[in-house]
Amino acid sequence: MIAADVTAKHIVITGGASGIGAETARLLASRGAKVSIGDRNIELGQQVARELTELGYSAQFTVVDVTDVDSVNEFYRQAVNHFGDMHVALNNAGVDHNPARMLDVPDEEFHRNIAVNLTGVWYCMKQALHYMTQSGGGHIINLASIAGTSGAPMISAYGAAKHGVIGLTKSVAIEYARSNIRVNAVCPSFVKTPMVEHVMSGLNDKQKASLINANPMKRLGEPHEIAGAIAWLCSDESSFMTGHSVVLDGGLTA
Repeated sequence: MIAADVTAKHIVITGGASGIGAETARLLASRGAKVSIGDRNIELGQQVARELTELGYSAQFTVVDVTDVDSVNEFYRQAVNHFGDMHVALNNAGVDHNPARMLDVPDEEFHRNIAVNLTGVWYCMKQALHYMTQSGGGHIINLASIAGTSGAPMISAYGAAKHGVIGLTKSVAIEYARSNIRVNAVCPSFVKTPMVEHVMSGLNDKQKASLINANPMKRLGEPHEIAGAIAWLCSDESSFMTGHSVVLDGGLTA
């Protein structure tokens, strides 16, 4: 089996210090991509970039807060200055949602989810579009969720943000299709990441078992499984795909 080819592509990743973002950065760099990693966690972000460069791969880290438009603009500016024109922008940064019914969710939790999971994607997409329209095209990939494809009880604020990400993905894909810019989304279910582990830490054993057994595969997804799908999207093998969502959920929504 031939792996999706991303050789010499410059791929910009937010939320690249851990979880799906870090695993994707590792996979893409190992296949020859130039990876610009952004995250609020400076220590972990630098660690991932250092790990990759010590292996002989092309990677660099810049701190970014996706809720701050100036921080986002500076992150993209530095990425392009370092590795040149970007070919793919992976908007992966996100926060979780402590499970609770709407009346028990503080308004601050809603605003936090919208700020990071939706407004942050908006800011990053605008910067990616700014550079891609100048360079002749590219591909924007947004990390959404199956919580954005149907109802998401107990995580309503998170679901609202992810529905918004999918809406943005579809709308902008249509707007920029003739500019040689594709926009797609990836929609995982529960994956074994620090964010999901944090959510599960607040559940009892019965709730944890219910979450794990919700899909036909009876397990959580692995970060490398999501990274593999993203790598395919980053390659030219997905060149006729835009405005769609790749669902990776172990059969949960089948």
